[in-house]
Amino acid sequence: MARIYSGKKGKHGSKKPPVKAAPKWFKMKKEEVEELVITLAKQKYPSATIGTILRDQYAIPNVKSVTSKSIAKIMKESKLYPDFPEDMMNLLRKAVVLRQHLERRKADHHSQKGLQNLESKIRRLGKYYSRTGAMPKDWKYDPEKAKLIVQK
Repeated sequence: MARIYSGKKGKHGSKKPPVKAAPKWFKMKKEEVEELVITLAKQKYPSATIGTILRDQYAIPNVKSVTSKSIAKIMKESKLYPDFPEDMMNLLRKAVVLRQHLERRKADHHSQKGLQNLESKIRRLGKYYSRTGAMPKDWKYDPEKAKLIVQK
């Protein structure tokens, strides 16, 4: 059976259009979009959520095409970006929850393997962020420190 080409490169989901410029129908100014990002960042929203809110509530298709800066860069310039990168915080939260689960259910071997894989991913990402300067150079993963970081 022959496959029908769908026009997508990947297997799943939709892909962004290749056009980098803001659409013609979009009338907001660059400064207004940046102010919206800063306002939402002050309300403690992560950058991914800010992008979704801007898309769904304000009809801003792509912040980078309008402002030529990413949401994270706008947050960093206004000193509203969190201490730890967003993806690292999500992994740390997941590890803390998984450890709590394993304290109650010691025989859950599938989750134990999942925790090993998750902590390995945290260590790899930590090395990368330490090397690039996004996190302290001497940062090492410790489950107790992770619990304190997530509770902040």
